[in-house]
Amino acid sequence: MDILPSIDLLGGEVVRLSQGDYARRTTYESDPVRVAGRFVAAGARWIHMVDLDAARSGKRTNTGAIADVCRAVGPAGVKVECGGGVRDTEAVEALLAAGAARLVIGSAAMKNWAWFEGLLHNEAFAPEAFALGLDARDGRLAAEGWTEQLALTATDLAGRVRGTGLGAIVYTDISRDGMLSGVNLASTEALVRGTDVPVIASGGVASIEDVRRCARIRCAGVIIGRAWYEGRIDLAQACDIARETSSQGT
Repeated sequence: MDILPSIDLLGGEVVRLSQGDYARRTTYESDPVRVAGRFVAAGARWIHMVDLDAARSGKRTNTGAIADVCRAVGPAGVKVECGGGVRDTEAVEALLAAGAARLVIGSAAMKNWAWFEGLLHNEAFAPEAFALGLDARDGRLAAEGWTEQLALTATDLAGRVRGTGLGAIVYTDISRDGMLSGVNLASTEALVRGTDVPVIASGGVASIEDVRRCARIRCAGVIIGRAWYEGRIDLAQACDIARETSSQGT
């Protein structure tokens, strides 16, 4: 299992939103590279980055900051997973060129499934370079920076990517995101059991015990955001737990 500490960017600053609400923003840091350096020092092997501006508007205003982080952490062997507004092949190419190792595609996949499937079969890209972002509220998926509710469910789309070689599914319970209320274990475990794609849990991680619980249901990764920024989780300890889980084959 991997721990993926999160850097959410809005206007170039490191922020967190409560339940995906842009009006409920907390700013933690002005320099994402400095934050990334602290993640590397704690032993993280992946960093999860989200361009919140692009998620809302489609305009990739934070690509330069993402590239800066990729350059800073690359020499340490740390990889960057990036999401937010990845809606077309041009965005895919730009973010991969910026140094991202894996791109999380959510809204665009749900609205243009043929395009997303085409990426997975495009010889120019490796399927493991993509993750399907499934963001759910009350069991239904949300898109466009969580501002639009869809009729689809997470299990609907998770079933479609079995056997594709997709790098991961990133599952976020929006109602818990940024709320420190714990991971939605039941829904996350249902996804883990329902697909052969590695599932990364996101939303609500509040404690080291949440990390252990995710390991027990065989998550491939856990995204940690607000809990670290507010001093509730020792990131080095979380990374140690993840490494122990991996060494045990869990």
